[in-house]
Amino acid sequence: MSSAHRNTVARPRRRRVLLATAIVTALSAAASGVAVAAPPNHAPHTPQHLTVGDQSRPLEVEGAPRFGWQPQDVDGGESQSAYEIVVTRAATGPDAAQQVWDSGRITSADEAYVPYRGPALADGTSYTWTVRTWDREGAASKWAAPASFDTGITDTDWQASWIRRTTGEKDDYTLARKEFTTGASPVVRARLYLSAYHQYQAYINGKLVDRGPAYAYTDEGYYQTTDVTKEVKAGGANAIGVLSHWYGPGQGRPSGQPGMLARLVIDHADGSQETVLSDGSWKVTRGPWLDAGYRNSDGRDYIESVDGRLVQAQQGWSRPGFDDSSWQEPQVVGVHPSGVFTHLQAQHTRMRYQTVHPVKVTTLADGSVVADFGRIIPAMPKVSFTQGSSGHTVALQAGYLLKADGSVSDSSHDNQSTNLSYSYTEHDGAQTFQAYTYEGFRYLQISGAGESSDAYSIAAVAQHVAEDPARAATFTSSDPMLNQVEELLQRSALYDSQEQFLDTPTREKGQFLGDSVDISRALMAGSGDRNQTAKAIKEFAQSQKRWWPDGRLNAVYPNGDGQRDIPDYTEMYPGWVWAYYLNSGDRSLVNDTYQVSLNVADYVRRSIDPDTGLVTKLPGGSGSYANGIIDWPNRYGYDTATTARTTVNILAVDALRSTADQAEAIGRPQAETHALRADADKLRAAINARLRRADGIYTDGLESDGTQSAHASQIAGAYALAFGIAPADTEQAVADHIASMKLQMSPMTANWLLTALHRAGRDDQVLARLTDTTSLGWANIIARGGTFTWESWEAPETGDSLSHGWGSTALVDLQQDMLGVTATSPAARTLRVAPPRGTRLTRAAGTVWTQAGTVAVHWSTGGAGTTVTVDIPVNTTAEVVVPVKGDAAPHALGAGPGGADAPRLEGVHDGVAVYTVGSGHSTFAPAS
Repeated sequence: MSSAHRNTVARPRRRRVLLATAIVTALSAAASGVAVAAPPNHAPHTPQHLTVGDQSRPLEVEGAPRFGWQPQDVDGGESQSAYEIVVTRAATGPDAAQQVWDSGRITSADEAYVPYRGPALADGTSYTWTVRTWDREGAASKWAAPASFDTGITDTDWQASWIRRTTGEKDDYTLARKEFTTGASPVVRARLYLSAYHQYQAYINGKLVDRGPAYAYTDEGYYQTTDVTKEVKAGGANAIGVLSHWYGPGQGRPSGQPGMLARLVIDHADGSQETVLSDGSWKVTRGPWLDAGYRNSDGRDYIESVDGRLVQAQQGWSRPGFDDSSWQEPQVVGVHPSGVFTHLQAQHTRMRYQTVHPVKVTTLADGSVVADFGRIIPAMPKVSFTQGSSGHTVALQAGYLLKADGSVSDSSHDNQSTNLSYSYTEHDGAQTFQAYTYEGFRYLQISGAGESSDAYSIAAVAQHVAEDPARAATFTSSDPMLNQVEELLQRSALYDSQEQFLDTPTREKGQFLGDSVDISRALMAGSGDRNQTAKAIKEFAQSQKRWWPDGRLNAVYPNGDGQRDIPDYTEMYPGWVWAYYLNSGDRSLVNDTYQVSLNVADYVRRSIDPDTGLVTKLPGGSGSYANGIIDWPNRYGYDTATTARTTVNILAVDALRSTADQAEAIGRPQAETHALRADADKLRAAINARLRRADGIYTDGLESDGTQSAHASQIAGAYALAFGIAPADTEQAVADHIASMKLQMSPMTANWLLTALHRAGRDDQVLARLTDTTSLGWANIIARGGTFTWESWEAPETGDSLSHGWGSTALVDLQQDMLGVTATSPAARTLRVAPPRGTRLTRAAGTVWTQAGTVAVHWSTGGAGTTVTVDIPVNTTAEVVVPVKGDAAPHALGAGPGGADAPRLEGVHDGVAVYTVGSGHSTFAPAS
């Protein structure tokens, strides 16, 4: 080793020694009571991560913008005392930028979903904005680098006409195109506004610029806006092309009608503006898909059969100069709003697409090729051929499992009763087949290609809701299986988040309310999502308006089979809204949907039997879901003959409490809040009086004759603990009862078992349930080769879905119980960090994203005790609970609240030391 190299590795070692000396000195001073001089205050750094509506650069802001940012400061224990926002209309062509609003200095710690309070903003216009903040001592930051947003357009702004191809096809693929010529002045801004039922791909001059779904009712439709400034060419011919796909009603997909609406606005440097609108001057033709049957009777996707000869004939259809003389004129429905297309709203979520290749390719004895993508993915197969022969048909089969001979299983049992086949008819020469609509699968078999295929020629375009990778949670621990489970949960939630939350990306592909609640909570925890959840909450609110004057919500929405409810799914809604508010701090959504939650509260109130004080025969549902689903698909012996069901009653308490929390948050009259809490307390008292055995164990409910059920399920006891129903003096007895069963709740509800065990101080049992490979649970899925959470723990045997995201909700519990991070107030402005106690874990580390920034935690336990380090964002305080041996407080180094020069010790009791810390890095080491 050279002397120069030796020096480069020696210097960091010396710095570590100096740093260690400084830490020991500081710890000694703190322990001996010697005062440490407070460091000088520094002005805050410029705010970072500016958002509008929690999006970094939205192009269709509707109503008053809601601003967000993350304050930055090098000082510990810092908080924001004030902010100032400036909004400017962006320069366009010769028009200079113009300031439209300056908030002035606002004394407030708010940093998330801060409302715009200036004059009305113009529709379809670009704006920039910036913010500066003041710290707790009044020092100001510099202005943040400006961020941008566009306002959306209203129904009357479109001026474009809905157009479609005249067809009676049930699976309608339509190509629509329009050529136009632009002025010579440089293009400085171009925006494409587009809506189509049910899916579309948009092209400018042959380049794919946008993809969008419109799985909504035609009076609640969505549009998307795309920045196409770089794609539109000045001073020459241009073309816009749209491939739209309408395929009738299905689960999660209202029927609607075929239709496409487009508005392209082009601004030039000289101040001129051009607009291209969908109208009768466009040309349309059928896409290259052939007629085929349904994949199944639930989601009702159609089998994709593509004719490559038509693909070749239509090559260049979205470019200028293409010969469309054989195409037809469109049917013009009328200028929007027109016909059934009465309203459009901006879609604030987008999809992310990634081309992935198989991890393994195998050639079978008959020449067929099987590609293994390594895990179940929601994706569209994409296969390239180099030696195509015109008219030759290649068969493709996707699937979840392999047969014994290595071929892909096409059985109904293995593939959720779904036909996952494709066919492609070749043209001569090189070509690529790509499916249009995603399905869930792991394997893809290509048969009859007449040429070899490898991992480079076989791919799949995987998709999920677009998330910010910087917000992704991280986790690692001393238990390798726990680490694998965390990855499984995070991935499953993301993959089951598509145009909407799904039950599965294969069979129904519908946004079920109960599934959405589960997946939403996991997506917020694992990916920092806010907009997918807000969209779904608003959609289910609309379902009440559309179908349910009595306060219920649709079980699936939007959907193709109309009015349909599951009573205890309705009960979950208020708690879901509250969970969103705790994560986001978005008070406006709580305000907008409060009446919906209140209607739910009234719905359960009307079902309380005055004689028993219990919710009895909660109206709704049918068949197996009548009066409540309880659990699904395996109820593990729950007594469904009960009419006053324990689970339904406990969810009713949560609905009342969560509605009361919302009422308080938005400033409703105190009498309203108090009435909701009083009703919740009465119902809790009735549950404890009538639904428990003499030993305090919860039964499944009351039978129709008023007698108590003889069955005491795990779910009844778990709900009682998880939702704070069980009296403190009986918690341990209930915990003993449910822990003795290991896991007897389906993936839909099993997260509440973890919550219950944690509340009872049984973190060892939480860890066991998460990591036990030999009995029902998440680790067993992994041990049996699963790569996506399942619909049931028994799915391989029963044929239930092998790609059901509702089991991912345990990610929330894993973060709270094993890493130890819990938000305790809206927008996570206050946190609790509490490592687990009494488990075999020796360390864990990870990050959780919050509106204020990323929270980082590392804890480890050894012979001397437990060491905890935390990094807390500016404007946040945390309660840190440190396990200790005896009564000695740990050595604490870091920042206290309000700029204090050390964490504030609140007390040592019951084997823990409790501290309050401010922002920055804090460390807690065992007392020597």
